[in-house]
Amino acid sequence: MTRTGKVVSWVVGITVSLLIAAIIFIALFDWNRLKPTINQKVSTELNRPFAIRGNLGVDWSRQKDEAGWRAWLPWPHIHAEDIVLGNPQDVPGDKKEAQMVTLARVDASISPLALLHKEVLISRIWLKQPNASLIRLANGKNNWTFNLANSDTNDQTQSASTWSFTFDDIVFDRGQIDYQDALLKADFRAEIDPLGKPLPFTEVIGDKSAKQSADKSKTQDYIFGWKVDGKYNGEPLSGSGKIGGMLALKDPNSPFPLQADVRSGKTRVVVAGTLTDPMHLGGLDLRLKFSGQTLSDLYGLTGVLLPQTPPYSTDGHLSATLHDKDGAVYRYQNFNGQIGDSDIHGSLTYSASKPRPSLVGDIESKQLRFSDLAPLIGADSNQEKAKRGEKTRQPSDKILPVEKFDTKNWGVMDADVKFSAKRIEHGKSLPISNLSTHLKLNNGVILMDPLRFGVAGGNLNSTVRLEGNKSPMQGRVDMHARGLKLKQLLPSVESMERSLGDLNGDATLSGTGNSVAELLGSSSGDMKLLINDGVISRGLMEILGLNVGNYVVGKLFGDDEVAINCAAANVNVKNGLVSPRLFVFDTENAVINISGTTNMATERLDLTIDPESKGVRILTLRSPLYVRGTYKNPDAGVKPGPLIARGAAAIALGAVVAPAAALLALISPSDNEKNQCGPILQKMKQK
Repeated sequence: MTRTGKVVSWVVGITVSLLIAAIIFIALFDWNRLKPTINQKVSTELNRPFAIRGNLGVDWSRQKDEAGWRAWLPWPHIHAEDIVLGNPQDVPGDKKEAQMVTLARVDASISPLALLHKEVLISRIWLKQPNASLIRLANGKNNWTFNLANSDTNDQTQSASTWSFTFDDIVFDRGQIDYQDALLKADFRAEIDPLGKPLPFTEVIGDKSAKQSADKSKTQDYIFGWKVDGKYNGEPLSGSGKIGGMLALKDPNSPFPLQADVRSGKTRVVVAGTLTDPMHLGGLDLRLKFSGQTLSDLYGLTGVLLPQTPPYSTDGHLSATLHDKDGAVYRYQNFNGQIGDSDIHGSLTYSASKPRPSLVGDIESKQLRFSDLAPLIGADSNQEKAKRGEKTRQPSDKILPVEKFDTKNWGVMDADVKFSAKRIEHGKSLPISNLSTHLKLNNGVILMDPLRFGVAGGNLNSTVRLEGNKSPMQGRVDMHARGLKLKQLLPSVESMERSLGDLNGDATLSGTGNSVAELLGSSSGDMKLLINDGVISRGLMEILGLNVGNYVVGKLFGDDEVAINCAAANVNVKNGLVSPRLFVFDTENAVINISGTTNMATERLDLTIDPESKGVRILTLRSPLYVRGTYKNPDAGVKPGPLIARGAAAIALGAVVAPAAALLALISPSDNEKNQCGPILQKMKQK
């Protein structure tokens, strides 16, 4: 053998010997001797306790998934037992020994060739009994935010690491997450278990829904099942569902399947669909069902401010773009559902924009039960509240609703929603046929413009403004009633069937307060009303439930039905005190003048009714009438003293020229010939 050959043989021999020695050393080395160093280094870097308390070892074996010569290359398989990761010092757990993460065992296979390219490539990580305990305190501090020892952003001398870390899949047998959050008033436990075998996406969501919800590319199967139990927002929380595997999380082009059925308090949320690009929360494509006691309960779950309502349910399609440049955008489209006994349909878009999120959309009801609107204005009855299990707050001696508007959250979002109801169910007592409104909520201020009702063959147009950003709340309403047909307004009154008369009116009121009662009790403004060609009788008062009116009409007219030529009212309102400038009934037998006041703050009446007989008919009444007492319990009677002199009422009308002229604006030119109030008001104007 030549000298060169001997040198080469020695070099090869030494290299092989060193390699064999290294393999033998690695195979026989007790890796547990490195645990103290590893535990200290990781604890220092993470700024929290870390420890491998069990066995640490490395085994070498070939990787079955590799092909060609790589299949013969052994991979190191690292395993560690009884691993714990503690909490940071400023977020202690419930117990002294509480840990953020515990693992019974972890196994990982590392590619040796990838290390040559400064890449830590782990083909699969096996976790045994992973448990996590996540905590957030009332001051906002939590245990899942890591402040690394070498992450000082002010240190410009540090350079980014040239090493990279990649893993392909995570497999675990059973996992558990405990979550405690003082800000959300949450304390629940979630358990995750493998399903045993993959469950196809279409078997859970259904073929039809899968076509609507899934991307064109293949959706992954469900791999894990989960369940949750505890409390959220102070309410009982329970639920279950299914999710895809960890491998599906890595593929941005393969929709990640998720399904859930969760109950929080009296609210139930059911979803089934997919999450796009799950590692970066790209978007959602779900079938979503909501149901519960009131829509306002959804604020704690979703952050979307919705009104107080009767029990509801809704089913629709939710899609979301979670990385829009102006904030995440959620679209709840083509939903159908019910609120109380009313149906709802439509589409809504919620944008997490700045400075406030916004809700935009259109909602329609084909048949709306009017009482289902009552909770929105605090006007629902004690009986309806009792049905919903709520405390009854309306005093038994009050008529005006005292329920408070909950304005504290009006400033958390904006809204621009159009709502229409094609048919309204309210029985025969109030023949409202339809409703439409355009609601805008902007920085705590609600504007409904217009707010339209179809009523008794006519229409009621309003503009309502509520400034919830002020304390107390300030409100204003402008209301205009035109062409309300008396025979449709009072369809149960037989005598009204022959009436051709209309009701027209205007009202402008402004007030402060956080309930309907407070707003009206502090309001100031004007109200005007005209009624022509109607009928009044004791029977009418009985049907309307006006016992005092029954008494007054009986005293004035006996039991007869009396035709009303014109009823006119021009009323001033100041700080809740209603004072008529003009309040007169012109009937076929008499002219009746009403004076006095009514106080909406105290709900008390103090009215005087002065009649003047027409023609030869002699009224049996010899003195004026009074109406006193409260709205709930009014009292009527005859004032002591003689009846006012004949013609006194007419003389009084001479002092109301301006109020009479103002009422003429309620009569349109086209109706002037048939409206009997026109000539009467013209005469008053000329007095």
